[in-house]
Amino acid sequence: MRSFRLLMMAALLAVGPVQATGIAYKGWTATEGGRGGRILKVTTLAASGPGSLKEAIEATGPRIVVFEVGGVIDMGGQPLKIKEPFLTLAGQTAPDPGVSVIKAETTIATHDVVIQHLSFRPGEFGRPKKGGGDQDGISTLGGAHDVIVDHCSFSWATDENLSASGPRFEGKTPEDWRKGTSHRITYAHNLIYEGLGNSVHEKGEHSKGSLIHDNTSGVLIYANVYASNRQRNALFKGGAQGAMVNNYIFNPGDRGVHYNLLANEWTGQPWQVGRLTLVGNAMRHGPSTVAGTAFFTMLGQGDLELHMNDNLAHDAQGRPVPLLGNNAQTTGKLIVMAKPELPAGLAIRSAADLARDLPALVGARPWARDPLDAKLLADMANGKGRLIDSEVENALGYPRHAPTQRAFKPEDWNLDDMSPKAGWPVAAKP
Repeated sequence: MRSFRLLMMAALLAVGPVQATGIAYKGWTATEGGRGGRILKVTTLAASGPGSLKEAIEATGPRIVVFEVGGVIDMGGQPLKIKEPFLTLAGQTAPDPGVSVIKAETTIATHDVVIQHLSFRPGEFGRPKKGGGDQDGISTLGGAHDVIVDHCSFSWATDENLSASGPRFEGKTPEDWRKGTSHRITYAHNLIYEGLGNSVHEKGEHSKGSLIHDNTSGVLIYANVYASNRQRNALFKGGAQGAMVNNYIFNPGDRGVHYNLLANEWTGQPWQVGRLTLVGNAMRHGPSTVAGTAFFTMLGQGDLELHMNDNLAHDAQGRPVPLLGNNAQTTGKLIVMAKPELPAGLAIRSAADLARDLPALVGARPWARDPLDAKLLADMANGKGRLIDSEVENALGYPRHAPTQRAFKPEDWNLDDMSPKAGWPVAAKP
């Protein structure tokens, strides 16, 4: 592990300090989260009650949630539901080893939310296979909008690890539909891995990265690492509008990125044309990847406007694999967009640099990795990884950090963006 930390430190020093506030790359969102609101302190790792994360989430009004405790919040299967707007969850304020939320789905059914530097690990926790009760890591619901999830870690979801969802046909017109479901969502610099396959989902195999649901719009998936998810790295469904920029996909099962409008889910509704920009992404096959798996595949029905530029795809030996996959049952038309549809001013790296640069930058608290993230990244650097059906198949299992405490000192933080006044750490201690 020492050699891996030295490698991480070298990579961080090569690319500069950790960019840990979502504001600089907020995509199409227009939010400051809870900026200017009251400070709420999480002082316990209990699942509920005074000083808990649940209590802070359920409070009303603009609020910045800071952490005076580090460790594991075990929700025991109970969800965390964010329904009140103007919220910032600042996981960067926690003492090492940071905060991991386990055995829970977190949903966002509101607007103006920023979540940073937290880990979300639902897992199956002994529940019966195909027994139902599947859980995302985080999913936006309803008409959620102006949401940023930045520098977080996700693993062991039994549905998707990180998704944007909601009702697809709310209202009378396609314009109404887009307002009624998730829109202006940014997922940036996250580590998204090991979605559980044959676990509690009633459909059976369900190892998935991200689902971007029908008619969502303004969704930016930027500079994330997807590792060892069988499919949906990511999936954009019918009529969705968004972009994937500078993401690194490692060891997918049999699909990288794909688009799919399912006709049976659109009965009685006019099919909408999807719009997707894929720029500067890279995919590398791993031990679990089906030979020939392409970077992007169009499935189902309905047309898609697509712009692709500077994307790379290689097998485990470094040989090129197709960027575009074929599917004989697809009836939709692929329409080439000459120009990308991207947020103004978005910084874009070369796809060739992602394998070197991104691992050191993504996930919760890159300056103080928890053992699960460190193991995943070390394995990825060595070309190792596999699809799993339960968290117990990961040698480390659920995090077991001893609780830590540290008083929050507002004078140490820039409260406008929750960056430390001393500057972001650039590396974990070797």
